[in-house]
Amino acid sequence: MREFLRDEALLEEAESRALRRGVALQLDRLRKQQRVSKSRLARQMNTSRAVVNRLLDPANPSMTLAALGKAARVLKRRLLIELVPR
Repeated sequence: MREFLRDEALLEEAESRALRRGVALQLDRLRKQQRVSKSRLARQMNTSRAVVNRLLDPANPSMTLAALGKAARVLKRRLLIELVPR
């Protein structure tokens, strides 16, 4: 499958979508485990509920590092970004 996507120049977009989806799902799982409502998450992040909804939407491409960092802090996590060899 990777070869097909690479040949079609779609691999990078597919990996990006998968990463966004994984991060959004992980944030939502942590939020639910800690019983933090979306409204409370937004208040503690000093942002709007709409921003939180976009952050938790796996299909939304507008995920920012600033928003991820704020959400991680509220959920008592650290955001770790790593560049790895291909």
